[in-house]
Amino acid sequence: MRKTPLITDHIYHIFNRGVNKGEIFFNDGDYYRFYLAAVHYTIKTTKFSYERSPTDNFNDTGSLNSLNQPRVEILAYCLMPNHFHFLIKQSVDNGITSYMRQLTNSYSHYVNIKYKRVGPLFGSRFKNVLIETEEQLIHVSRYIHLNPLILGLVPNLNNYRWSSYLGFLNEDENRFLNRELILEHFKNPQDYQKFVLDQADYARELDRLKHLMVDED
Repeated sequence: MRKTPLITDHIYHIFNRGVNKGEIFFNDGDYYRFYLAAVHYTIKTTKFSYERSPTDNFNDTGSLNSLNQPRVEILAYCLMPNHFHFLIKQSVDNGITSYMRQLTNSYSHYVNIKYKRVGPLFGSRFKNVLIETEEQLIHVSRYIHLNPLILGLVPNLNNYRWSSYLGFLNEDENRFLNRELILEHFKNPQDYQKFVLDQADYARELDRLKHLMVDED
């Protein structure tokens, strides 16, 4: 049990990283498999069956769009080599906890089988920070989307496939996202893009703001 229960209809920054800060994604197929499972478990509690290859349409969520209300809503995400970030709104009681448990257990099982490894993949249970203000919401979303740039994975965020950033600029990307709670604070997606990119240099000096975003313990 978590010391502080997660509250339905509230938004949280959820994050976790590999055991001993090791990698959790080893190639594009792993990222894609995690992404498909992340979409699947927003609504379904049945076991995820990975039947599509990484060459399939990245935005194809199939019949998921016509199912019942999800237990969580994904507002933003970023998958990094040794960790991940989500902005998640809990839609039903225990929604985030059950979602993250199924997602990480499913992915860990996949990795252990694929790479013939044993033991835990993630260092601990996921961490969470409550989003308490609208200002915090948009700043944390920016922090999440800037991760690939901050850590030098790409010179241009448009080149990074494994985050929701492009989904904020083009509604045909990552169609399972709930972008509205963030984009309603901007005139259009281009204004959000400017908000993110104008702070790219500043983002490299975010230590003084990390208490709003991450738990370094």
